[in-house]
Amino acid sequence: MDLVWAIVVAVILLAGALFSLIAAIGIVRLPDLYSRMHAASKAGTVGSGLLLLAVGIHSQDLSILVRALAGFVFFVLTAPIAAHLLARAAHEAGCRLTPPSIRDELLMQGRIAKRGYRKRG
Repeated sequence: MDLVWAIVVAVILLAGALFSLIAAIGIVRLPDLYSRMHAASKAGTVGSGLLLLAVGIHSQDLSILVRALAGFVFFVLTAPIAAHLLARAAHEAGCRLTPPSIRDELLMQGRIAKRGYRKRG
């Protein structure tokens, strides 16, 4: 049975490491701040959560597993919200999208609001 748990932990560790690697590559390779924050918040959250889960399973102690699961839930609930707030603050500070990005909905919304137009719908 120990071999089964070791294989489960190894698979979860490899998956967490792979997601963390993808997040790191995304931070380095993506063109603008918003894309980088997306990579860090999505793949980084899943990667660190899986690593926490693997540690909790490897410990074979219920209290440590519960704490690891609580940490995983905390990551999943807070990282996307924090990334959204940081992106919104960066947009307000004037950080714009790069040309490969399709369109900036917040910028268009701001222009419409300044002109006094209202969206119908």
